[in-house]
Amino acid sequence: MLNLNDLVLFAAAVEHGGFAAASRHLGVPKSTISKRVAELEEGLAARLIHRTSRSFVLTELGRDFYEHARAALIETEAAEAVVRRRQAEPGGTVKITASVPTAQMHLAPHLPALARAYPRVQVQVVVTDRFVDLVQEGFDIAVRSHFAPLPDSGLVQRQLLVEPILLVAAPAYLDQREALHLPADLASHDGLLTAATATHWQLSDANGETAQVTPLPRMVANESTVLVSAAIAGLGVVCLPETICRAPLAAGQLVRVLPEWSAGRVTTTLVMPHRRGQLPAVRATVEFLARCLGAADT
Repeated sequence: MLNLNDLVLFAAAVEHGGFAAASRHLGVPKSTISKRVAELEEGLAARLIHRTSRSFVLTELGRDFYEHARAALIETEAAEAVVRRRQAEPGGTVKITASVPTAQMHLAPHLPALARAYPRVQVQVVVTDRFVDLVQEGFDIAVRSHFAPLPDSGLVQRQLLVEPILLVAAPAYLDQREALHLPADLASHDGLLTAATATHWQLSDANGETAQVTPLPRMVANESTVLVSAAIAGLGVVCLPETICRAPLAAGQLVRVLPEWSAGRVTTTLVMPHRRGQLPAVRATVEFLARCLGAADT
């Protein structure tokens, strides 16, 4: 079996036109290179190089051998690169928690691509609307959507997305009701509400003007999918985050009402314990989600 190091020395001597030049390039003594190439020839029982004090010329067999030796070295380098890439590739378990709407709107569309991008990372997602103590319950990441700033909890916070809350309704509903020109007009329209006590909508426009309106309570549900389905069915006007409205708006199932106005903004933030964020698998997951959701914000 040939010594791979001998192939490296032989190829370097050929590529640099002699033992002296190869010695300078590799930082290996000239005598060592000459000796190892001689032993290579002896092991092959073939002369690879015609060498004198003034010349360094490959034999015909030496040229053929060099071509195969160089190909073998390239394959060896490629094999080593595969191993090093795999060793550097993030791996391990990443435990994520999110509320139901946040998981549906922001995680579900991107988790398959995350799994393909990092096959050695196993993501565990726990979907719950209760507050989760990341440190005590052993979670790496929480993805939280919120209206007010999150409290300073000592956790690392990274804002992913800020989106407006839109007023939308089905075209068929709007065709049957009085036109909406001003926020005050909503008082005579049916409203789809998030809670029985959430009877008022606080609206604002780009100029900083505000208006509080009270629609007619038509239906109450604390789940976004129920509300968007009710709006598509023509039951009334609803306030929902842009992400939830995007698909039905594009399909023409809903249209914006009072497009100059919005009912506030919702922020989606990634929260994690500082030390967990240093782990390669967690860091890779964080950066991946930031790229995906950050792109959705543009």
